Amino acid sequence: MFSVVFLLALLAFSVTGSPVEVRNSTITLPMTRRLAFSNVTDLLRHDEARLVAFGEYSTRGRRGADTLPHPTVPLSQVDLGMQGYTVRVGIGNPPTYYDLFVDTASAITWVGAALPYFSSSGVNTNVPVAVDYPFGTFQGTIWEDAITFSRRVSIARMDIGVASAMQDIDIAADGVLGIGPTSSGRGTLPNSRDQMIPTVIDRLVEQQTITRPVVGIFFEPTVANGDNNGELCFGGTNPRKYIKRLEYTDITAIRPSSFHWGINQWIRYANIEILAYSPGIIDSGCTFLYLATDAYERYRAATGGTLNPANGLLQISLQQYNELSNLEFQIAQRILRFVPNAQIWPRSLNHKIDGGDNDIFLVVKSLTTPTGAGFNFVNGYVFLQRFYTVFDSGKRRVGFAPTLFTEASTN
Repeated sequence: MFSVVFLLALLAFSVTGSPVEVRNSTITLPMTRRLAFSNVTDLLRHDEARLVAFGEYSTRGRRGADTLPHPTVPLSQVDLGMQGYTVRVGIGNPPTYYDLFVDTASAITWVGAALPYFSSSGVNTNVPVAVDYPFGTFQGTIWEDAITFSRRVSIARMDIGVASAMQDIDIAADGVLGIGPTSSGRGTLPNSRDQMIPTVIDRLVEQQTITRPVVGIFFEPTVANGDNNGELCFGGTNPRKYIKRLEYTDITAIRPSSFHWGINQWIRYANIEILAYSPGIIDSGCTFLYLATDAYERYRAATGGTLNPANGLLQISLQQYNELSNLEFQIAQRILRFVPNAQIWPRSLNHKIDGGDNDIFLVVKSLTTPTGAGFNFVNGYVFLQRFYTVFDSGKRRVGFAPTLFTEASTN
C-alpha cells in the first residue's frame, strides 16, 4: 500500500509569530507557509484520493439513493493531503500544544498522528471513531477536552478524536482541525453513522465566543518557504484582507455538492463557454482546479495546451502563455477573473513536478468524469489563493472577493 507520507503539505501553513487577534466577535489566526512535498506523483495521488470520495457520492446519486446521506468513504476520511495549512492549538488543561491541519471539508478534530495525546483534564466518552483514508487508516475514541487558541480564546468542552491505532499514515502534523460543514462528520462514528460531530465553529458559537458560524480564509500566492502570508478568521471576515465587496452565493441544492461547500457557477474563457451553470465544490484540500472531462477538453483546446506525460499537466509555450486570456468564473452576480499567471504552476517549483526551469504548466486538470455527475468542478487551492473566501454555515452560503493579490504575477 502506498504510504502517502501524506506529505502534508504541498503548501502548508502554520501559526507562528503573530498573536491571535480578537475583535468585534471575530478571531483571527495568522498562518505561515511551508513547502513539504517531494514530487508530482504523490501530489496528484492525494488529489485523486479526495476525488474518489466525491465520486462515491456521485455513484449513489446516479442510483437514486437519496436516502443515503454519506458515501462509503466520507470526504472527511481523505482530508489529509499534500496541501493545507496548520494552526497551533493547545488541548487539555494545562494545554499540550499540537500542530493541526485546518480542513474546510471535515467536521472532526483529531490528534495523535505524531505527538501522542496527553491530558489530565480529558474525559474518555468511549465512543469509537474510525477513519479510513484511501492510503491508510486510524482508529480511536472520542474524548471531551478543552481547546486553547490563545490566553483569551478557548473552548471549554470539545469532542476530539484520539487516535489509538494507525496504518500507513505518516503526516507532518499532529492531526486535523475540522472546520467543514457539520454534516461532513457523518460516517466517522462506526456505532452511529448518521451522527454529526460538532465542529470547532459550532462550539465557539455555542459558548458565545463568536456570534456567527462563519469562517474567512485568506492567503496570498507565494513560492517562498516560511512566508507569513495566511489568515484564518472565525466568526466573520477581515475587511483588511480583501477589496471590493463580498459576493455570496447559496450552497447548491444538487447532490453530492450540496453535502460540502458546494456552489453553482459558470466558467468562460475568451468568450468560450467552458462550463455551463452547474454545481461543484470549493475545496482547500485539492491542489489544482478540476473540471469535468468535456469542460476540460474545451479549455485544453482553447489554450492549446498539450499533455506532458511526465507529470500529467497541460504544458504551453511562452508564446501561448503570452496569448492566454482570463479564465472567468461567474458566481452569483460577480465575475471572478483568473488571470493568466493564476492559471500556471509556479515556475520556481518546476523541479518538484519533473519540469524544466522555463517550462510552463497549467493548473487545470480533468475530473475524469463528464458533466452531470453532481459535481462538475473542484475549485482547489490554486483558486482559493487568489480570492478571499468565506464559509457561512449559518446561512448556508459561500462568499468571495478579490484581494490585492488576485492579479499577482508570483507564478
